Amino acid sequence: MGDYAFDTDTRVWPAGADGEFAAELTDRWNGTAGAVNGGYMLAACTRALALGMPFPDPVVVSGFFLRPGSAGPATIRASVIRSGRTTAFGESALNQDGREVVRATAAFAKLGDTGAGQDGPVFLDGSPPALPPPAECVGVPVGSFGLASIAGRIEFRSAELPGWFRGQPSGRPASEFWMRFADGREADLLSLPLLVDSTAPSVLELGAGSTTIQLTVHLRAHPAPGWLACRATTRFVSNGYHEEDFEVWDSAGTLVAQSRQLALILPP
Repeated sequence: MGDYAFDTDTRVWPAGADGEFAAELTDRWNGTAGAVNGGYMLAACTRALALGMPFPDPVVVSGFFLRPGSAGPATIRASVIRSGRTTAFGESALNQDGREVVRATAAFAKLGDTGAGQDGPVFLDGSPPALPPPAECVGVPVGSFGLASIAGRIEFRSAELPGWFRGQPSGRPASEFWMRFADGREADLLSLPLLVDSTAPSVLELGAGSTTIQLTVHLRAHPAPGWLACRATTRFVSNGYHEEDFEVWDSAGTLVAQSRQLALILPP
C-alpha cells in the first residue's frame, strides 16, 4: 500500500488472537450526516478478510450497517467460513467501543478462473453510460456537500449539474457520471465497496435523503486505470425505504462492479 488516503485509512494490522485486527477509522470519509461512510467501513472489513483468504479476489461482499460508525479506533474480527476448490467464504465484524457496527460476509475467488475457461457464455444486456469526456463535464462544488468530507476524496463529473444542486429536483432518482479518487489512486477490487457507496443518494432528486441499511457489491473484473463511468438508479420508494442499484464501468468499457443497497428515507 502506498501513501494514498484510501490505503492509509483502511489499513488493518493483527491484534490479539488469530483473525483479529485493529484499525483506525478517520473522518476523511464522512457522509452527509457526519457519520463514517458505510462503504468505507465495508472496504476495511474486506481488506481484513483478504488477509486470511486462500483466493486473491473478492467477488461479492455484503454488509449490514447496525449503527453509525465514527472516527477512531476499531477492531475487526475476520474468519473463513468455508473454502472450496474455486471459492472461499468468510465473515467479518467491525466493532467500536464494544459494540458491533458492521457485519459483513464475502466470497473470494480468482477472477477469470471459474472453470468455464475463455469459451464460456457471454451475454451483455447493458452498456456504459453515454457521457461526454470528463474534461467536458462539470462537478458539484465540494462545499455543497456539507458534512460529507468524502466529497473531497472522490471526484465526480457529470454532463450537467444535478437538479437537487440547482434547487430543482428532477423527480427522477437516477444519475450517470464519471468518478475517480481525487488523489490519483487507481480503483481496484478492494476500493470498489467504498466507491459504489460514495455518491449523493439518488433520492435527492425527490427532495429526500437516505441512510444505508444493507449493501451488496458484486465485483466483476479488475478495473483498468482511468475514470470510472457510473450509473445509479432507484425504481421504488415506498414505506420509508428505497433501493439503489449502481453500475461501475472502467475506462476500457468493462463492467467492473454492480451493487444494490436498501436505504432508509430521511428528511432532506
